[in-house]
Amino acid sequence: MSTLLTITGTTASGKTQLAAEVAYRICGEIISADSRQVFRGMDIGSGKDLADYRVHGVDIPYHLIDIHEAGYEYNLYQFLTDFRKAYDEIICRGKKPILCGGTGMYVDGVIRQYELPDAPIDENFRKSIADKSDEELTHRLASLIKLHNHTDTETRERLVRALEIQEYKIKHPDSFTKIPDINHVIVGVMFPREVLVKRIETRLQQRINEGMVEEVDALLRQGVSPERLLRYGLEYRHVTLYLQGKITKEQMFEGLFTDIRRFSKRQMTWFRRMERNGVEIHWIDGQLPLEDKVEKVLSLL
Repeated sequence: MSTLLTITGTTASGKTQLAAEVAYRICGEIISADSRQVFRGMDIGSGKDLADYRVHGVDIPYHLIDIHEAGYEYNLYQFLTDFRKAYDEIICRGKKPILCGGTGMYVDGVIRQYELPDAPIDENFRKSIADKSDEELTHRLASLIKLHNHTDTETRERLVRALEIQEYKIKHPDSFTKIPDINHVIVGVMFPREVLVKRIETRLQQRINEGMVEEVDALLRQGVSPERLLRYGLEYRHVTLYLQGKITKEQMFEGLFTDIRRFSKRQMTWFRRMERNGVEIHWIDGQLPLEDKVEKVLSLL
């Protein structure tokens, strides 16, 4: 059975740099577990940090980054399907897969083997629920599955699709497969809260200096709707509001700084929930020198 190394942590924890250094040592390839890095043109705001994938003059292969245009409706189910494909390809090449990212639902989906749906669009089903309220549909979905978070219910489109998938599953139980059985080694990078907050502030200022506002402006000019960017949250929400003239630059920075801090807390809450569900995460002190962190990860393999 193959072993999958997962390196995760909150935003601004340096997990990408660590994963790339480890990949260099073990002939690995990185599979991104980030819900926004799949989109082209969303580079600075999503924190792709592509320079981190070049280690000691070697380009570390990465997957599930820049695979869709901004505005595309990407979801957990597509991620799990894409993960399976990337994982199988890496194994077939004789390389070591490394899952790296901070989207807890994506990481959890791989580790705890969420099911992979293969449900077609069902127009008849959609017509049958067209007159139902979002509240009624959410209640119906909750009666079928445990809602992992708000993602499946945040828009009418996602809610209908989630219900469609579950209804299809009831009628065609054999059409669903799972992530294959994999040995997991999960590493989390952790900083003391006050240190992490400072890292978040420094990183945010750096992103603004690097052109994050201009990046969002370019997306709007390319035709990505403001409504879509607002739904991507965090950087894309606050910068869009600023470009629309609804908030000042100072309000943009302070609001974003506050929301990223809150987001990092939610990420840790998700990881703690994973641990309560039986997932073992080996936490590494983020303040250690990079070489020491690499050695700690390698000692777990």
